Amino acid sequence: MMKEAIKFCGQYVVENGPIFIEALTYRYHGHSMSDPGVTYRTKDEISEVRQTRDPVEIAKNMIIEAGWSDAAELKQMEKDIRKQLEDEVAQIRNDPWPTEKELFSHIGATPGHFIRGVEYKNSIHPPAL
Repeated sequence: MMKEAIKFCGQYVVENGPIFIEALTYRYHGHSMSDPGVTYRTKDEISEVRQTRDPVEIAKNMIIEAGWSDAAELKQMEKDIRKQLEDEVAQIRNDPWPTEKELFSHIGATPGHFIRGVEYKNSIHPPAL
């Protein structure tokens, strides 16, 4: 939905000029550790918004309604992805810190892309595949 809206807006602004986009969002959690976000709204409100306006839930329901998958398969995919992410985080935490030389690797892979202060010719990047 958003992708199509943004595609439309992109075409519109080229032909007609600026456009205003309002994206209504909802924050499930408080602003900080000292603000759990439950003193000024009820758990029912948060639950209702999550069930009716959460883009992930909307997409999940569309997939199920279209018959592309079922709830159990999606739940298993979610568990598998969460496990993979946890494993990757554990690996990253155990990886050694990069050396000073490695700080400039894998950046500036093309002359048009750069990080401020790092010239393309000084960046270290893998050979093109």
